[in-house]
Amino acid sequence: MAIRVCVFTLFAFLVVSGFAHAKDKKNVTYDARSLIINGQRELLFSGSVHYPRSTPEMWPDIIQKAKEGGLNMIQTYVFWNAHEPEEGKFNFEGNYNLVKFIKLIGDAGLYVSLRVGPFIAAEWNQGGFPYWLREVPNITLRSYNEPFKLHMERYVKMIVDMMKKEKLFAPQGGPIIMAQIENEYDSVQLAYREMGIKYVHWAANMAMGLGAGVPWVMCKQDDAPGPVINTCNGRHCGDTFPGPNSPNKPSLWTENWTAQYRVFGDPPSQRAAEDIAFAVARFFAKNGTHTNYYMYHGGTNFGKTASSFVTTRYYDEAPLDEYGLLREPKFGHLRDVHRALRLSKKALLWGVPSVQKINEDLEIRTYEKPGTDICAAFLTNNNSKTPATINFRGQDYGLPQKSISILPDCKTVVFNTQTIVAQHNARSFHPSKKANKLKWEMSQESIPTIEELSVKYKSPLELYAFTKDTSDYAWYSTSINFNRYDLPMRSDILPVLQIANLGHAMVAFVNGEYIGFGHGSHIEKSFVFQKPINLKPGVNHISLLGMTVGFPNSGAYMEKRFAGPRAVTIQGLNAGTLDVTLNTWGHEVGIEGEKLQVYTEDKLSKVKWTLAKGSGPPLTWYKTYFNAPEGDSPVALRLTTMGKGVAWVNGQSIGRYWVNYLSPLGQPSQSEYHIPRSFLKPGKNLLVLFEETGGNPDGIEVLLVNRDTICSFISEDHPPSVKSWERNGDQIQAAVEDVKTGAHLSCPDGKKIKLVEFASFGDPFGSCGNYVEGKCTSPNSKKVVEENCLGKNSCSIPLERETFGGKSDDGCPDITKVLAVQVRCGRDKSV
Repeated sequence: MAIRVCVFTLFAFLVVSGFAHAKDKKNVTYDARSLIINGQRELLFSGSVHYPRSTPEMWPDIIQKAKEGGLNMIQTYVFWNAHEPEEGKFNFEGNYNLVKFIKLIGDAGLYVSLRVGPFIAAEWNQGGFPYWLREVPNITLRSYNEPFKLHMERYVKMIVDMMKKEKLFAPQGGPIIMAQIENEYDSVQLAYREMGIKYVHWAANMAMGLGAGVPWVMCKQDDAPGPVINTCNGRHCGDTFPGPNSPNKPSLWTENWTAQYRVFGDPPSQRAAEDIAFAVARFFAKNGTHTNYYMYHGGTNFGKTASSFVTTRYYDEAPLDEYGLLREPKFGHLRDVHRALRLSKKALLWGVPSVQKINEDLEIRTYEKPGTDICAAFLTNNNSKTPATINFRGQDYGLPQKSISILPDCKTVVFNTQTIVAQHNARSFHPSKKANKLKWEMSQESIPTIEELSVKYKSPLELYAFTKDTSDYAWYSTSINFNRYDLPMRSDILPVLQIANLGHAMVAFVNGEYIGFGHGSHIEKSFVFQKPINLKPGVNHISLLGMTVGFPNSGAYMEKRFAGPRAVTIQGLNAGTLDVTLNTWGHEVGIEGEKLQVYTEDKLSKVKWTLAKGSGPPLTWYKTYFNAPEGDSPVALRLTTMGKGVAWVNGQSIGRYWVNYLSPLGQPSQSEYHIPRSFLKPGKNLLVLFEETGGNPDGIEVLLVNRDTICSFISEDHPPSVKSWERNGDQIQAAVEDVKTGAHLSCPDGKKIKLVEFASFGDPFGSCGNYVEGKCTSPNSKKVVEENCLGKNSCSIPLERETFGGKSDDGCPDITKVLAVQVRCGRDKSV
């Protein structure tokens, strides 16, 4: 069937920029097959990298690694609340320098997909909306509402105009080839009824009218209007996406989730590299030509940027981890599937598709251009437990369980999604030798009473509206006068303070005495706090520090969410239960040390500091100094002996920590917290923590992070590396002299292999960092690896039985052999 080109044409601007793909303007359109750039269809492999979640110093390395991973596009949101925290006051500096970030991507020769939103979700505070937007009179966010439309259009136009001014759209010679308006609106549209339908059409028309000159998309929007492309988000869009809502739109996958973001209280999140590769191959086999990994690099939620209960570390299971280090085999296995699909590019973009269904689990999909040798095939085994064999064009092809083999010439298997040829690695945290002579000092927050708090109201004020997102904290205090006949007469009975709280957390004091800490969860923000208290005849003070852990980031009617204490009672009094909710309360936003900015060098003297010894009380500030760690590895702070709070390094917040909120595994959801190298000076770096619930700073460690433990786990059934093949015209041919299956190892950052920690050719099992010998192994396994690899930056070990001793040393000749190797990389000066 002829593929029709989209009727709407995007006109190029006449200005040329320095974009590295070609320093020329680029016309970007699309048809039913793909985006078309300067008249050429294109396969697009994209990864989400969010500029505020790393630092400008990290951006070039992250972008370069993404390119090495086979990406040709970077996707990012634009963060409204970061850029306009106060109405009319803008910030595009530091890690909010959007223009610099996009130019760096362009300089690296990559395209950009710009998700303008302005609603972005992204586990980002308020889904990207600035707080002040909530307080615009008569506003309804994300609806056909005049106040919201006014501000949304002004902001979107400002961003698009900024990109135009900097000549960053493809028709101007820039890297931006695609833009997104709104985000996953389909999930809330019904809540707004007809105002939702009108809003979608208005948003699409508004975006199209801005003259960006590139296609616009709406993800998870089945009814994306007119020329706006509806796209898929999810883990398996090859099977869950119903397809474009018009026959002239391509199949695009805007979010391919590489794991799952985590909230405090979560166990580790996983998604296997094999599963992602299968999903990518499946999508491209079924007419897809674009996938975007969400996230490719997650990074760090600095400051208060994370949404409700979301950890400071973001999508650490991505191909590039929080520190920008390659997470193998995810990085390498996806790089290999990109190469295999590129070898199939001509067939995928110009071939005629066909499907042969063999049975419920097995199928063959081909793309073939009639009258030519251009042909690519995808052989699929959908059974998750049993391997299978497919006979295709007279040849048998073995398929592991739940796998797809890619044949870019309909003959040669260059890649299988289940058999990982790429290396593996393991992350290590090592205490720094230079940075851990820490001497701690402390300063306690005072516990205010109602007389000391400036804002009086009959009942506790709602927490979101009161703090206006200027602080995580707000004080609430009231006083009650009891005589001795009001209080229990028996010594074994104590009154109980009960507080119904809408979220997120709270520390309670009675007469200055710490009573306890309560909190909700990501699933259920509200909680009921109940603790026994000591009361005395006379005036008694109840003081509560209410806390938010980020604002909500999604859902309908976000402007109508609430938090904070809503009902306060004292149970067990002689007259029964006393409701003090309407007793008149004093309020104040923030805590004293925060207002005084005692986390900065020039404001330290605003409070009195004393020597800290061991575990300290709640609401305590801690400070120390440390030298920059040796070397150039990423730096982290281990906080397992603390509770909950915030940390600053040289005045810059590295985010919220919460290590006493344990997952079902009995471990903190996050123990290590990233300190970007750019935050550090050579010496005397100021580290300040505000600890909310009590902790022991003596156990804090400054760590160096590396992935110097690298591994290979490969069997005789694995295909050779996809790098063994290249395309010559319409033919696939060997790129190396001798195409063989083998183990391939490469140290990061120019390091060399210093030690072989494990080697077994036989039936080993386990994972990188935890390999174990099976029932049989070649006795010279380690010797072979050492001869091939020691002292080298990279090495290859062929999987040949003769190399490992042949039949004479083979205790299990009838099994398919596996080679497991673990080595440690390092600089020349150390092992």
